[in-house]
Amino acid sequence: MKIVVTGTRGIPHILGGIETHCEELFPRIAAKGYDVTIIRRKNYVQDQLTEYKGVKLLDLPAPHKKAFEAIVHTLKAVHQAKKHRTDIVHIHAVGPALVVPYAKLLGLKVVFTHHGADYDRDKWGKAAKMMLRLGEKWGSKYADQVIVISEGIHTILKTEYNRTDAHVIYNGVPQPVFISDLDYLNSLNIQSRKYLFAMGRFVPEKNFHRLIQAFSSLSEKQDYQLVIAGDADFEDEYATGLKKLAREKGVVLTGFIKGRKLQTLLNNAAAFVLPSSHEGLPIALLEAMSYRLPVLASDIPANLEVNLPCDNYFKTNNLGDLSAHLQQLISSGYHEVSYAMENYDWDVIAEQTAQVYQAFKL
Repeated sequence: MKIVVTGTRGIPHILGGIETHCEELFPRIAAKGYDVTIIRRKNYVQDQLTEYKGVKLLDLPAPHKKAFEAIVHTLKAVHQAKKHRTDIVHIHAVGPALVVPYAKLLGLKVVFTHHGADYDRDKWGKAAKMMLRLGEKWGSKYADQVIVISEGIHTILKTEYNRTDAHVIYNGVPQPVFISDLDYLNSLNIQSRKYLFAMGRFVPEKNFHRLIQAFSSLSEKQDYQLVIAGDADFEDEYATGLKKLAREKGVVLTGFIKGRKLQTLLNNAAAFVLPSSHEGLPIALLEAMSYRLPVLASDIPANLEVNLPCDNYFKTNNLGDLSAHLQQLISSGYHEVSYAMENYDWDVIAEQTAQVYQAFKL
């Protein structure tokens, strides 16, 4: 069975939650004998790969502009899927889902994965939010099969679009890699178990600016530092201002990292913080939990769905409550925490996704 994947910037080692999702999922799908091609956005690609862990890679250009990049690229990808007589085109995210009706007109079988209500993101204006809602509607109504990554998204589809047959398949997390080498920490001038850690894209809804403000306001930091890993897709006013604020407040910014550097930071953090006002089902939070770190997250529905104890949540956008919880993390110090991670096994998730594909053979 031939599958073309679009709606992602690409893999491997490309910033983004959907990108991480695809990098973990589709090599496992390919290992099951499926012919998988991921169509990448050329402007994000910094390698010459044509294949990655059994997944074919095809690079197509797209305008490097927030409002048009995803939709234009997805249109091109759908044309490639038709040209190569693919069996299934798998479209990720509500923006690219605007193309679902067109893919159906071309006679393609479509799977749509809904990763979250992107129209709630602060970076979008009124017109863009309207188009994203339309993408959600068209993807939900017209895709042959729909996958959602959380029960909260499933509820939206049932109540808003009467789509009752969506498959709930969670995001996953890879097995943690435990590293004792401290060279990377030394290069950042930070100490093991003496920093709070956060990671993600530099966009307003991640609320890293609030995290920096809350941490800076603490009266008893006890030599703790704040470390944030990530960067921006587009060097806009928000990203520039965030980096300036971080420099002024002495926050350590690592830039976008993956692999051994990220594993080192997760191995040695005192705790992990996710202050977002919007998430789908946060892979970053799941990854921190896999390393048995104490975690603190905003009380948005996607984070609450992870079912952490009440003390692990703070009131979203409430600077005072965030500060109080950060102070508590520092006062408590590092301690290992065991979480129930059975629902977030990528091998299980790959099998569940393969079963969705097999529905087309019935």
